Amino acid sequence: MSDVYVSDAVKYIGVNDKTIDLFESQYVVPNGVSYNSYVIMDEKIAVMDTVDKRGTEEWLGNLEAELGDRTPDYLVVQHMEPDHAGSVKILADKYPSMQLVANAKTFTMMEQFFDMDLTDRKVVVKEMDTLSLGAHTLTFVMAPMVHWPEVMVSYESTEKILFAADGFGKFGALDADEDWTCEARRYFINIVGKYGAQVQALLKKAATLDIAMICPLHGPILKENLGYYIEKYDTWSSYRPEDKGILVAYASIHGNTRAAVEEFAAMLEAKGAEKVVVTDLARDDMAEAIEDAYRYDRLVVACPTYDGSVFPCMEDFLYHLKIKNFQNRKVGIIENGSWAPQSGKLMTAYFEGMKDITLVGEKVTIKSSLKEDSRKALEALADAMVNA
Repeated sequence: MSDVYVSDAVKYIGVNDKTIDLFESQYVVPNGVSYNSYVIMDEKIAVMDTVDKRGTEEWLGNLEAELGDRTPDYLVVQHMEPDHAGSVKILADKYPSMQLVANAKTFTMMEQFFDMDLTDRKVVVKEMDTLSLGAHTLTFVMAPMVHWPEVMVSYESTEKILFAADGFGKFGALDADEDWTCEARRYFINIVGKYGAQVQALLKKAATLDIAMICPLHGPILKENLGYYIEKYDTWSSYRPEDKGILVAYASIHGNTRAAVEEFAAMLEAKGAEKVVVTDLARDDMAEAIEDAYRYDRLVVACPTYDGSVFPCMEDFLYHLKIKNFQNRKVGIIENGSWAPQSGKLMTAYFEGMKDITLVGEKVTIKSSLKEDSRKALEALADAMVNA
């Protein structure tokens, strides 16, 4: 059984997954991930979400240990993504008298994922509907596109708990010794980042609730300093820079662009930049590069021309920025090309299609390797970026 304590009546029954290599088949999770699930023990028993099928057996054992000789009355399904709903059918089959509580969109998706006969087993809820369990009452708050259209969160008013679905989650197993903010930021920006407006709408709803504890579907239960976590979500979802600093994201084929970036980073530091972070897009974690682009208020991209276009890992970086609604930043551009430099123009076009992006200084063009004229152009761009 887990030693995670929520309250005397609300029990944690989730599992840690430390064998997964890529979350959503794309994000590295060196410290694994948790699939959180809870059970509220009252006159009526409600299970709050299930877990990924990777953890079904352990999860069922945790649930059965809490239930003893009782059976659950309800399964509340807040989000149908398989890492949370992967065990819905197994639980429904195991407890045929149990009713399923969800909104209409969730039930539509449930029937897409599973072959289930839910006749007389559906409890369809909508905005601000309630479900009494006895001493505990759940209120359901719709959270469409945070980050799927069917998502809802649940507020338990007696203990003032917000069951937050994928909100306030992070990568990492619950026993991982790591900073919440870094992995929560990487999680939020890459998974939920596109839907900032929808997160803002949910935060406004949450502000009307008296919340003492947040129980997410990934990561630790938040019981203290809730204002800190809510402020981070407000910053991330409103696309405001979190810190003053300059991310220099580069791609380099044979090392000449890398050498130019190393000189440029030294220039920025010598000119008093608050923070300079350099990432090699071909070798570093792409999700972390996207995270840092959102974290800092300025970005410089440096890339060679390749096949008349942008080098692939830079193209991937720019694509991710675009689909995650990257905005409200100051950007500088460095291109390299031996015979027909094109990457600067193409990278500029990406940023011109984004909201509230300010292009800073003059585009720097390097022809093969740094020379006196391009070094002076780098100095000028460094001045412009530090003073932007």
